Amino acid sequence: MTTDSAPLSGNQKRKMRSASRLYAVQALYQMELTGLSYDRVKAEFLDLRFGAEIDGEELIDGDIDLFSTILEAAVNWQARIDQCTDRALVAKWPLGRIDTTLRALFRAAGGEFQAKETPPKVVITEYVDVARAFFPEGKEAGFVNAVLDHIAREMRPEAF
Repeated sequence: MTTDSAPLSGNQKRKMRSASRLYAVQALYQMELTGLSYDRVKAEFLDLRFGAEIDGEELIDGDIDLFSTILEAAVNWQARIDQCTDRALVAKWPLGRIDTTLRALFRAAGGEFQAKETPPKVVITEYVDVARAFFPEGKEAGFVNAVLDHIAREMRPEAF
C-alpha cells in the first residue's frame, strides 16, 4: 500500500486483497514447481509482480500484509492444511493427484483459515473466484467450494 497518496477506497482495498489471494496461489504454485524458498518467492512477488506492467497492462497492487500472512501460514501449516484437504477429497483423489494449481489454492485458503483474520465464508467466496480465474470453462469452482467448505468446518468450526 502506498502511504504518500490519497486514502484507498473500500473497493480498492477489496481489489487489493483479492489480488493478494491470487498472487499467493501463484507464489505457492511456483514454490512447488521450482523448489524455490519461501523468502525468494515472496521477495520476487513483492519486488516484481505487485503493480507490475505486463504486455502494457498494469497488474493490481496487492495487500502486502495479507499476501505475507497467507504465504507464511500456508508454508508453516502445510502439513495440517494438506491433511484437512485430503480428508475433504474422496479416496480416489488424494491430494497428490490434484492439479498443482488447485493444490496451491487449497494451501493458500488453508493458510488464510489458519490465520483467522477473515471470516471463512469470505475466504471460500474469494478462492472460488480465484478458481474461476484459473479455470473459466471448468467445473473446478464448484469442486473448490465443496472442498474449502469442508476444510473451513474442520479448521474453524467455531465460525459455523
